[in-house]
Amino acid sequence: MFRRILTISTNAYREAVRARVLHGIVGLAIATCAYAMLVASLTLQQKSRVLGNVGSASLSLYAILVAVVLGATSLHRELELKTIFPILSRPLRRHEYVLGKYVGTLLTLGVFIALDTSALFLILIGYEKSVPVAVGTLGGAIAVLAALLLLLKRHRIYAIIPWALTLVGVTYWLAAPAGEHRQLIATLSVLSFAEVSIVAAVAVFFSSFSSPFLTSIFTLAIFIIGRTADTLGNLPAKLFGQTVHTFGVVLAKIVPNLYLYAPARPLVLGQVTGMPVMNYVATASLHSLCYALILLLLSAVIFQRRDFQ
Repeated sequence: MFRRILTISTNAYREAVRARVLHGIVGLAIATCAYAMLVASLTLQQKSRVLGNVGSASLSLYAILVAVVLGATSLHRELELKTIFPILSRPLRRHEYVLGKYVGTLLTLGVFIALDTSALFLILIGYEKSVPVAVGTLGGAIAVLAALLLLLKRHRIYAIIPWALTLVGVTYWLAAPAGEHRQLIATLSVLSFAEVSIVAAVAVFFSSFSSPFLTSIFTLAIFIIGRTADTLGNLPAKLFGQTVHTFGVVLAKIVPNLYLYAPARPLVLGQVTGMPVMNYVATASLHSLCYALILLLLSAVIFQRRDFQ
């Protein structure tokens, strides 16, 4: 079972990495990092703070876009090319196929977030430590990647996975002088991955019975509602009426509260009394895991009963 899921997930990752849309979003993320550097350079003694705020916000936004695009198109591509028929004709259960697609999407999202976070850490290193150290780290990372691509000719696409994870670890360590700004980016990166885990599961759920266009619309709608769940659950009945108030409360309880993954800066930095950062991240991650499991279970049930003829 695990071997079959692993095969599907690695194949989904390989297809996602080759997608031109993903390349475009990666380019936008890099351009946003350059924009954050430009904005930060216009401030006085607040470069790292501006970079942390703008960079972490853009990381979350682009990660959501990647989750929506991959979740909406992954399954449909198999149907359009009719490659799903020979796949499902093998000793492979449909729920394993759905889970493998989801794991492949998460793997792609993990690499994307790791690369974007590494870029932000490199800029912090240049600000707080020295530019030569940042440039040298980037040059060394590129040299290592080039060596891996030459050595692993048959597995070049997968070489970037350990490389990206190692890079984010090294840059995190080198960015230690940044202090709270490093903590802000690191914590929000973890929370962004937890958030996109839910969004990707939502996209897989809708893609199990809908078209890519509708899947994208529904997923974005769930994301917007989830980010405003606290507001919907507290709509004043005197202003909007009891019906709207009740509807908002019910909707806020059904839709995952994604506002948990965009906390205020004092909370991320551990400045809120009685709310340790690690406990908050653990709670948010557990919340994400529960919602993802429920959505994947529903997706597997729907996909199991779907007729492709």
